[in-house]
Order: sequence, then structure tokens, then C-alpha cells
Amino acid sequence: MSSWLQRWEPEDPQFWQQTGSKIAWTTLIITTISLILSFATWFVISAVVVRLPQIGFKFDTMQLFWLASMPGLAGGTFRLIHTFLIPIFGTRMVVAVANFLKIVPCIGLAYAVQDLSTPYWVFMFLAFLAGFGGGDFSSFMPSTSMFFPKRLQGAALGIQAGVGNFGVSLTQFVTPWIIGFAAFGSAVGGPQVFTKGEVVKDIWLQNGLVWYVPLLIIFGIASFIWLKSVPIKASFKEQLDIFGNKHTWFMTILYIMTFGSFSGLAASFPLMIKAVYGGFPGAPDPLKYAFYGPLIGAASRVIFGFISDKTGGAIITTICGIGIIVFSVLVMPALAPTSLESFNFFVYMMLCLFFFSGIGNASTFRQIPIIFNPRQAAGVLGFTGAVAAYGPFIFALLIGTAMSKTGSPKPFFVGLIVFCVIGTLLNWWYYNRKGAEIPC
Repeated sequence: MSSWLQRWEPEDPQFWQQTGSKIAWTTLIITTISLILSFATWFVISAVVVRLPQIGFKFDTMQLFWLASMPGLAGGTFRLIHTFLIPIFGTRMVVAVANFLKIVPCIGLAYAVQDLSTPYWVFMFLAFLAGFGGGDFSSFMPSTSMFFPKRLQGAALGIQAGVGNFGVSLTQFVTPWIIGFAAFGSAVGGPQVFTKGEVVKDIWLQNGLVWYVPLLIIFGIASFIWLKSVPIKASFKEQLDIFGNKHTWFMTILYIMTFGSFSGLAASFPLMIKAVYGGFPGAPDPLKYAFYGPLIGAASRVIFGFISDKTGGAIITTICGIGIIVFSVLVMPALAPTSLESFNFFVYMMLCLFFFSGIGNASTFRQIPIIFNPRQAAGVLGFTGAVAAYGPFIFALLIGTAMSKTGSPKPFFVGLIVFCVIGTLLNWWYYNRKGAEIPC
């Protein structure tokens, strides 16, 4: 049976109440849970990579940062493709296939971590395939924007993206726990020997990857059974009209400032803890702290999706930019520590950065449906999400380079401050100030 709906008029109150609401919320539930799995499998490398040297892999610091950054490079590239898929193939087909594709890197990495002879290029290739999860955002979110009336789009997009972002915390929270015992017996392989100082124990690193597989199968099937597709169709060529609008590029800059910061810091946070504080006696375990940042950023995105519907998105985006600038300045002294005394301060400042990037993630996606018509808004949501998804690649690469050249990530944060000043002024001028071109 065709998945394409014959009629879809969410702005019609009677249609929404009688037909549209149930379909839209069912779609939101399935696609949001699928997006959690997308983010979790996209960022699983960031949780696995810090354990590789401790089980015997001879990768240096820059190689580890490259591994952490590769899913970001792939995710941004796959998002560019996903941007155009919904009006061509529809929600059901895109979401279902996306769930099944993510099984490939999970199984591949599960086998790779068990063999110390696995070449570095194989890890890089599998890390690239982990970007499948990153690509999904640029089709799932545009799909959601089509299902809901404008008055609910801030809340709906905030729920989907915010709850989806919890996948980052999920992978960083579950991985340290599930690799500590034979969760699947011998079905997925034996243990690896973990060595850190005087601590020697068995871990099952593959567990952190294979536990996603049954969930991906379940929601892939659920997508085929229950999802429908909104009858808004357009060819690839027709969708290219968004690139002639200057506001596409302005909103892309703003989403790099917000989601680029969130995803980039999420991918780099564990390795930053290890690189900056790992050399001190009694150094903290990065995975005990890494999940807090994405958790806070995801929660603030959900909450401020509703708030942005009430206040408008532009004012929240301005607050976001100011917050990132302020806390990027404040964290500077903790980036070149002389002892572990400044570690707690470092963590608190980083958590504030995650909070403000999260509220900006919500507000920018409230602005886009106001600035553009429904079909163009879907394309812009996809494209801005695609470009900002390069955040993990760019952030990890730049932070790793700064660490290699100067021994501190300070130069990176200086660059982040400059970029956020530009983005905040741009948002204020075009969307936030009195007399702005498009108040939103």
C-alpha cells in the first residue's frame, strides 16, 4: 500500500483535529526514537576511541582525534544527501532504510576492536560509515516540519532534535557500563585486556556497538509498518532554489554556531579531558564525565523548543551566542592547567557551553519555518543541519591540531569566540533588532 497521503492540510484546524494530529504525533514518536539511535551510533566512536590505546592499539593522539572527527566529516556529507530525499522518496522509505544502514558500522566496528592487527585505515573507514547516523537528521527533521502546523513546529522540532540529541549522552553513558561484563556471553566475541597503570581487567568493547543492532532492526520494521509520507514532492533541481536566498546562508552560519558547537564539543569532550588532564596523577576517566555535556545540551533544546514558540527564536539565538562567547572566555584558564584543581571548573564551564548551544539549536529551528515556505523550510532545515554536522570533524581536528602545536586547545576557543561574535551580530541585525528584515 502506498505510503503517500492523499491530503495533508495541518493548518486546517478541523483536519488537524480529526486526522492530522494522530498521524503527525505517531510519526514524531517513531522518527524521534530512530533519531536517538542515529545520534548514538554516530557518536559511538567518541566513547570507544578513548579505550583503544588501553586495550593495545598503538594509535597516537592525533590519530585518535582523527578517528573521533571522521564520523563528523561523514555525517555532514551524508546530510547533504539526506537534505533532498524526503520530497523524492517520502518519510517511510527514508527512515526505514536509514535504520537498517546503521547496522553495518556497528557490526564492523564490533569485530575490528577485537583484533589488534586491524589496520588504522579500517578503523577510519568504519568511523566514516558511522556517519550514516549523522546523516539522518537532515531528512528526519525536514519530514517533521512538514507534518506539523507552524504554531507547533518549534515544539515538535525541539522535541525531536532535543530527544534525538540524547543519543549522544546515551552512547557515552551506556558504553562504559556495558563493556564491563559479558553482556552477550560469547555470542559476539571474547574480552580484551584493559590496562591503565596498575589496573588490569577484562572488558568487552564490542558490547558498546552490538547492542544497537536489535533496536535498529525493530525500528526499521516499525518505520515500514506505521510511517506515512506527506504529499509534498519536488525534484532535486526544484529543491535547489533555496541556495539563491541569502537567508539560507545566514541561517547556516547560525546553526553552525549552535549545533556545530554542540556536536563538535560532544565529539571532542572525552578526548579533551584525556589530553588536557590525563597526564596528572589520579587523572579522571573521561567517560565518567563526557555524557553530562550532551545530556544538558539535549535537555535545553527540548525545553527551549517550547519557549521559542512563545518568545520567537531570534531573541533566544542572540542569548545563545552571547552565552557561548562568555563561557568560552571563562574556560580559558582551565585549558592550560598545572594540576587537577581546575578540573571541576573546566567541567562546569564546558557544561555551560553545552547548555547555551542547546538552546540555540532549538531557537534556530524555530526561526527557519517562519522565514521560509514549508517546502523550502524543509530543505533549509536539511541543508543547515548538513553543514553544521561537520562540527565533530572540524572541532576535533582543530582541537587536536591546537593540542599538537601548542599543548592546549586555547587557540581553538579563540577562533570559536570570533565566529560566535559574527554569528550573534548577524542574527541580531536580520532577525532580532527592532526593524529587522524578518523578525522571527
